Amino acid sequence: MRKTLLIAAMLSTSLLAQGQQPNWPAIDAESLEHFQAIIKMNSTDPPGGEKPVVDYLRQVLEAEGIPTQTFVLKDPNRPNLVARIKGNGAKRPLLLMGHTDTVNVDEKKWSHPPFSADREGGYIYGRGTVDDKDNVIATLMTMLSLKRMNVALERDVIALFEAGEEGTSSLGIQFMANEHYDAIDAEFCYAEGGSVTRTGGVVKFASIQTVEKIPRAITVTSRGVAGHGSVPLEDNALAHLGEAVGKIAAWTPPMRINETTAAYFKRLASVSSPEEAKRYQALLSPDPKVSGPANDYMRKNEPRHWSMLRTSLSPTIIGGGYRTNVIPSEGTATIDTRLAPDEDPAKFLELVKQVVNDPQVEVSYGARDTRPSTPTAKLDSDAFKALESNITKHYKAVTLPTMSTGATDMAFLRRKGMQCYGIGPATDSEDGPKGFGAHSDQERILESELYRFVRFNWDAVVDLARAK
Repeated sequence: MRKTLLIAAMLSTSLLAQGQQPNWPAIDAESLEHFQAIIKMNSTDPPGGEKPVVDYLRQVLEAEGIPTQTFVLKDPNRPNLVARIKGNGAKRPLLLMGHTDTVNVDEKKWSHPPFSADREGGYIYGRGTVDDKDNVIATLMTMLSLKRMNVALERDVIALFEAGEEGTSSLGIQFMANEHYDAIDAEFCYAEGGSVTRTGGVVKFASIQTVEKIPRAITVTSRGVAGHGSVPLEDNALAHLGEAVGKIAAWTPPMRINETTAAYFKRLASVSSPEEAKRYQALLSPDPKVSGPANDYMRKNEPRHWSMLRTSLSPTIIGGGYRTNVIPSEGTATIDTRLAPDEDPAKFLELVKQVVNDPQVEVSYGARDTRPSTPTAKLDSDAFKALESNITKHYKAVTLPTMSTGATDMAFLRRKGMQCYGIGPATDSEDGPKGFGAHSDQERILESELYRFVRFNWDAVVDLARAK
């Protein structure tokens, strides 16, 4: 910590000299120190062990005189940490959120050890570098800088470093939203879920997540008569199961356009080639003859965009049988289902049953860790405008409001009425296919983009929360 204190002293002196302008080289150096420190901590979930990260963050915050609170549901190794810098109360607070757990790893597949925080070729490698310890550090550095510079605020700025986002949200955001909401209650929230996309080293656009699809699991169960494998049976459970899964996978659910996705494709068209722009604009046409061909193109060539247009269904698990010469009496499949925000779950399940259309096959919702359905965050709010203006300032790019096909913990806060927006650092579009993205075996972030993300966070928060 001696190195950190020296940097902090340099920072404080320079800030006094520069008024409201941080000394970014000093902040970059401190950001790197804290980032590497928490990347080196194994907080994978499962099994979950966020305490070392939380202890580290608490020590750094309290050393600067920022008060913290720790909230634990059951497991003392899985705490949630809240810090607050008070404003004058003229406006309701702003919440900054990052989760301290990560997905687990297969260490044998990593060239750079997953908890090494190795630096090579301008990148920092390690589990959590882009999910979500980048947001943790951006939040930490914003809180430290607000305190050191004694920025006059009209909103409290609250930081929540949460546990369990990667699979045990009952210990994290659900616990905080249900039992300690008063500690994090805010008008606006910035958290993970957005991104800035670079291609060929050039920023193309930035995405702010304003709504997300709702994860559910559909279980498909086929039953038939068991028998000897040498005698084929028409009611073979696995044969019927396979046919049912094939029908579901081939089906195109109805298109559902909402405010966010409409704005997304309109703005994406403005920064695309003429050929691409024509397809994106066609998706929004009420005429099926216009939207249909574009929709078909998306399914084959841009599946992420196709998924943004509707509830999606992906077969992920199939099980049945126990030996070669026995026809089993039962087989099951799991379908990863992501409901559009305005989709009626019961009505959609009936549609799937109609697609399967087999009395031998049962279709039902299965158990899974899910999120609640929530309204879309407003596109004309002060919080969205602060993000958009600073995307223009820092990334020189268009802002695309985005519906995430995945799920985030913001859903639990949106259900409470909080306006939440997902943000993220710039990453290369080439990284995912090469295996360098979030949840991959070589997760990494460009060091320069970590620093730019910290600066972007700072400006967005100050623009929204500073006393005018």
